[in-house]
Amino acid sequence: MQPSIETNESINPQTRRADSVWQSFGYAFAGIWYVLHTQRNAKIHLTIAFLVVILGRLLHVTAGHWAILIMTIALVIAAEMLNTVVEAVVDLVSPEFHPLAKIAKDAAAGAVLVLAIAAVLIGVFILGPPLWAYFV
Repeated sequence: MQPSIETNESINPQTRRADSVWQSFGYAFAGIWYVLHTQRNAKIHLTIAFLVVILGRLLHVTAGHWAILIMTIALVIAAEMLNTVVEAVVDLVSPEFHPLAKIAKDAAAGAVLVLAIAAVLIGVFILGPPLWAYFV
């Protein structure tokens, strides 16, 4: 006898898969919206990214440098989103304090910090020389 396979209709609505590609995009945009509107550090990263884009435009950075800046911005924001995922899942499975929960949350936050520091260094390497030339 074959095991029964659950259809989307029989699965808990919170865990079911999207019925269409458009619905998948909707869920993804809802996740982005949630993080950018509820997470203080994501707002800080987005503000800094906006300032970097303005500065890059003013300094006429090259296409190659734009590619690096855009990838760096995307990595930091994606890391912040994954940090939010880790925090939410840890809170779900361990609502009470647990040392392993603390390690998971601290490590996820640390990963974001490592990327943010790298992003600052990349920004300094790319934007620093033309900014210095502008003021000197």
